[in-house]
Amino acid sequence: MLKRLTIILSLLLVVLGCTREQNYNEKVLNLISPQKIKGFDPIYAADMYASNEIGKVYEGLLEFHYLKRPYVLTPNLAESMPEVSKDGLTYTFKIKKGVVFQDSKVFPNGKGRELKASDFVYSIQRMADPKLQSTGWWLLDGKIAGLNEWRDKYASAEKVNYDEEISGLKALDTHTLQFKLVKPVPQFLYALAMTFTSAVAREVVEGYGQEFQNYPVGTGPFKLGYFDNSNRIVYEKNPTFRDKFYPTEGAPGDEERGFLADAGKKLPLVDKVIVNIIVESQPQWLNFQKGSADILGVPKDNFDQTVVNGKDLHPSMASKGIKLEMVNSLDTTYIAFNHEDPLFKNNIKLRQAMSLAYDRDEANKLFYNNTAKTAHSIIPPGISGHKADYKNPYVAFNVEQAKKVLAEAGYPDGKGLPELSYETVGSTVARQMGEFFVKKMADIGVKVKISTNTWPELVKKTNTKAAQLFGMAWGADYPDAENFFGLLYGPNEAPGSNSSNYKNAEMDKLFKQSTIMQDSPERTALYEQMYVMAADQVPWIYGMHRTAVTVLHGWLKNYKYIEFTQTQIQYLNVDLESKKVLVNKL
Repeated sequence: MLKRLTIILSLLLVVLGCTREQNYNEKVLNLISPQKIKGFDPIYAADMYASNEIGKVYEGLLEFHYLKRPYVLTPNLAESMPEVSKDGLTYTFKIKKGVVFQDSKVFPNGKGRELKASDFVYSIQRMADPKLQSTGWWLLDGKIAGLNEWRDKYASAEKVNYDEEISGLKALDTHTLQFKLVKPVPQFLYALAMTFTSAVAREVVEGYGQEFQNYPVGTGPFKLGYFDNSNRIVYEKNPTFRDKFYPTEGAPGDEERGFLADAGKKLPLVDKVIVNIIVESQPQWLNFQKGSADILGVPKDNFDQTVVNGKDLHPSMASKGIKLEMVNSLDTTYIAFNHEDPLFKNNIKLRQAMSLAYDRDEANKLFYNNTAKTAHSIIPPGISGHKADYKNPYVAFNVEQAKKVLAEAGYPDGKGLPELSYETVGSTVARQMGEFFVKKMADIGVKVKISTNTWPELVKKTNTKAAQLFGMAWGADYPDAENFFGLLYGPNEAPGSNSSNYKNAEMDKLFKQSTIMQDSPERTALYEQMYVMAADQVPWIYGMHRTAVTVLHGWLKNYKYIEFTQTQIQYLNVDLESKKVLVNKL
């Protein structure tokens, strides 16, 4: 009884703590994040939660156009798209003039200085610094001339020399940046739109030292006002933000949907952003219903009261001005085996048996309200390389076949197999997913225990190869299958994107071959070959390709689903007059 009362009181405190008097004097965007973040250092922006927060303060050379579909890269801190040499090896960027870092005590007189090309040189050196162990190093590994050699040189040295020249990474002058690659890399520009490669100032890093991750100073549209990793993050409009404007063109239909109403207006469009950190889905939902959150992914337990006919917003919510968005995500959920563990490394039969025992249809009903699609391999629909007609034989739920294959693996009815540990986060839904997995494995005699973590704790375990089994999802960093196949590329092992530490010489060979190929039927054929290989080898227990089901209040303007969310917030707007009316309907 005491435990139950404590939980109820805790939930009330979360809801009451996030409920504030509505402020109609300034445009405030109220958001919810379901996970804590460790800090604001771009070189550790390995997950969506961290990237979304870091991207409010820091910026990169490029970004994805907010409205255009298919997705297209556009200049951000770069003045224009780069000049590229005929051999595809040299990229020369002009950096926008007049861009300044946010004011900070580390700068003379506390005034932020102008962004220089050398800031990008330094920022990318930090990614390569062997002492820092950036979780984004996989993105540039083996691509920029001299960078790997610089990294290797200082791997065992006491101190890293950031003043040493790197042949493929140079500031030719104050506003000219040049990259020289060791081989053609068609996906290289995508890396420059990711949070990992954002510009940081050396004097800020050195001035704050170990505390740098808690004191972000970027060039972005917002500056950090308050950071309590347990409860709340508050951002304020950056008063020194450059002249950046809302796009004046988009995809077909955008004008009709109102997405061009703010065309040409200076960004950002809101004065403040408040991010409440709420792990559990029901307090999240209560906050949305009260109008204390402007937008929310619909929790599974509230789907039926939100969506009717599988696609329409319930009339009771529509009458309050609430809107519904349902879009197929470019993502794949999975349960990863740690292939450093001898149990999984060479025993494909064990992996096959566990995959056969997992009931994806039931999981779809329980956790995704039948809105997701079964993942037969690693690439989601909508990305070249996905084979819509391919059926993975180890994805079909078959308990008897699973038992047979488990016996072939050397563990009849699970005998001789030690208890396995499944790592997940501590939210109710995540625990329910873990319990479902435990139950399905128990049906074939495989014993699994659940270990719950905060999100930073789980990331730390996967980065240090300490997690035996763990639930995860990967959303596209950019619209290319290479971004997904990299999760199974041996050299990308933890702390890189290959957190399952899977190694397959043939797949590594095909992956390397594909990375130097331009988009073509030949590359697509190679991707499809890798797609089948990734299915047959069962490096993971594949889960689902999800549908993003989102509700937003009618006062929130310009929300268009975008897969790459780190730069989205600056484009959103709040209609205060509409809010005054609609709040009274809640």
